[in-house]
Amino acid sequence: MSTETKGRGWQGAVMKLMGADDFEITVTGTRTITDHYLRLSFTGGGLLARIDVHPTMWVRGWFSADGSLHQRGYTLIDPDPAADTFDIEFALHDGTAANWARAARPGDTLSVTVIGSDFQIPEPTPAGWLIAADTASLPAVNSLLDALAAADDPAPARIWFEYQHESDRTLPVHLRPQDTIAWIARANDGAALVDAVRADRFDASGQHGWVALDSKSTRAVTGILRTDFGLGRKNVKSMAYWKVGKPYA
Repeated sequence: MSTETKGRGWQGAVMKLMGADDFEITVTGTRTITDHYLRLSFTGGGLLARIDVHPTMWVRGWFSADGSLHQRGYTLIDPDPAADTFDIEFALHDGTAANWARAARPGDTLSVTVIGSDFQIPEPTPAGWLIAADTASLPAVNSLLDALAAADDPAPARIWFEYQHESDRTLPVHLRPQDTIAWIARANDGAALVDAVRADRFDASGQHGWVALDSKSTRAVTGILRTDFGLGRKNVKSMAYWKVGKPYA
């Protein structure tokens, strides 16, 4: 099984004009994390030889359905530049990318594009981190927490984590001793998490926000962190990981 490198439509054309790098990665193994979460291992086809590794590094995978290709973004897990290997995790449901991941076997290939992934730890170092995430962005959260741990950064992270299945609460979150997490069941199209963040508001001046939820919730939480928590525009990094009605995997 492989994905084609053509037929990407206007999105692919725009990415190419912007200098995107394309690679073909190959599945080397699969591992079930929970009944709704799957981890695939890959060789990078030269990806990590050309692209510098950074926290929350992600690629756009191209998945075929209904005669066309659809792109989804995924964080690289445990990237090893020397070996050019990494893992990708998929939150499972009835979706194009998730269905591809379920059927994937060693030797299968996937076309990916690298563009737009450039996050770096802010300078000066924030006094703390405010993170709103869900199962789609968990790999990115773990990548960020790992980078903070490696730098021996004492700044605590406060995490609001939205889950949809009880087994999601067994997923590994790479918390450091100073970090805290609030598990919030998804309800009312994400409003439960938005309300939880708003209820916890305090003066967080000097801290940094990181938000990656569905598009509507991402906008709402980003606004709350900027105003109610006093972070302002420059101290919040946000990216919508999926849209309601357009699942994230």
